[in-house]
Amino acid sequence: MNLNDLNEAIESKRQIITDWMTKKRLEVPIPIYGSVDVRDAGWKIAVVDANHFPAGFNNIAPEDEPHLSALLKNHILRRDVNCQWVHLYPEAHTRNAAYVENLKTLQRLIERAGFRCTIGSPELAEHGSLAGISGPLNLDIVELKHIDGQESIVVDDGIPDLILLNNDLTEGIVPGLGASRVSPPPVMGWHARKKSHHYEALQGYVQEIAEMLGIDSWNLMADWFVSKDKCLDRESCRIELAAEVDDFIATIKAKYSSIGINREPVVFIKNDSGTYGLGILSVSSGDELLSLSNRKMKKLMYSKGGVDVENFLIQEGIPTRLQTDEGGPVEPVVYLVDGQAASWFYRINEKKNDIENLNSPSALFKSYTDVGHLYGENAHGWHALVAELSMLAMGKEFSNYNL
Repeated sequence: MNLNDLNEAIESKRQIITDWMTKKRLEVPIPIYGSVDVRDAGWKIAVVDANHFPAGFNNIAPEDEPHLSALLKNHILRRDVNCQWVHLYPEAHTRNAAYVENLKTLQRLIERAGFRCTIGSPELAEHGSLAGISGPLNLDIVELKHIDGQESIVVDDGIPDLILLNNDLTEGIVPGLGASRVSPPPVMGWHARKKSHHYEALQGYVQEIAEMLGIDSWNLMADWFVSKDKCLDRESCRIELAAEVDDFIATIKAKYSSIGINREPVVFIKNDSGTYGLGILSVSSGDELLSLSNRKMKKLMYSKGGVDVENFLIQEGIPTRLQTDEGGPVEPVVYLVDGQAASWFYRINEKKNDIENLNSPSALFKSYTDVGHLYGENAHGWHALVAELSMLAMGKEFSNYNL
């Protein structure tokens, strides 16, 4: 079955889906923003990574900026009608010009929405500016001061109404977030959040939508499981993980066989607490895992900030049917604000094949305007659907952390 042959089903139930989404968004705290990577194999379209602190706003199309700003304004004022000042708290990527460009874009979106927007952190206090692709980004003076008995972030001798985190908090919650409202919630940082928590929260939503559309939920979500407490510097742990991988691959292979998919399964092994494409490896068998060089094994165990990795998300690899005219594999990246799919761009990596991780230094990014028309509005609808389900799941994740 090819989902793109079922476009009439999704379009005929568009109002039902919209009403369902509206109801579900009232039940959970919808994130201010997020981004997802989507894989479209035709027979399966699913989110394979969901980021609560998106860092690629510099890749969005300029024509999408008014819509993004309007959604930001609606989200912020719905929670605080008196908000006038948003402070953007970044990562400490002083040498990553593309990340700096992301911050410049976010600042432009926030100011376009009518808010004052300052940028900086105590970590970056020694830097007056950061070098971006289009020029420098001026930073504001950010200090930590004790106010009303708690350590607080003070910007240019004032306290912002809202701190917008663009820092994934892998190494823990940063000090000073107490005096202002903070979004996204610090508990959603990678110091606490797990990739598997997202897929646990997502399963129920996917099941409901699949039933609504009359399809198998398997077609809208990657299979996965978590392998816990794997000290991969020990051979015994590697052997255990390899056996789990073989069992998982056998299950996927049986599903493929039952529905006529003629290809060998691949699985991705990912750090369950991480980002930036670190600690990711693909294998097609347990033996392949056992034969890894020490260098590749260390890469799998590496994470941002040097945080130890012991729990791994084992995820079904989904090939991409999308490719450039030259044959390079493509995957959609959807950026969302206030729970809505608001901008697309496409990750293209001609040095990879259709099943590999495309998120590497050789990747290029093209706007929907440039290449999206190659895949049609129908595919766009499916990609938006699974992306917006992920935002619901992020809201549910936060609700679960606060139980």
